[in-house]
Amino acid sequence: MKSMHSQKGMSLLSWLLVLGLVAFFASAAFKVLPHYFDNMALEKLITSVETDKAANVRSINEFYGHVSKGMQVNSIRDLNLQDALKVKMENNEFRAHLKYEKREPLIENIDLVVRFDKEFRVRMP
Repeated sequence: MKSMHSQKGMSLLSWLLVLGLVAFFASAAFKVLPHYFDNMALEKLITSVETDKAANVRSINEFYGHVSKGMQVNSIRDLNLQDALKVKMENNEFRAHLKYEKREPLIENIDLVVRFDKEFRVRMP
């Protein structure tokens, strides 16, 4: 009976350990999530070439210009578009290959790395 009464929950050390783990994973998530949001914005920009009639994108240079303007609007400044996006034109459609990686320092020499690699087939409007 006495042993059941003395077990009331986690100790202070256990709570500090749990709090430390939650803080570690929250820190990692807050460093990586902006890159995922930027990637989603880039995917929308690339696919919007097909649906945006006002842009009237007909060449590869216009394609890059359209995506570049969208990057400025969405404040994506830390990505070199020429290195990350390769566009070819085949059979009256654009074939865009978005491939890049981002690194965020976590602790000393340990980095978080996110890698994005996706291909798009976008018809001309």
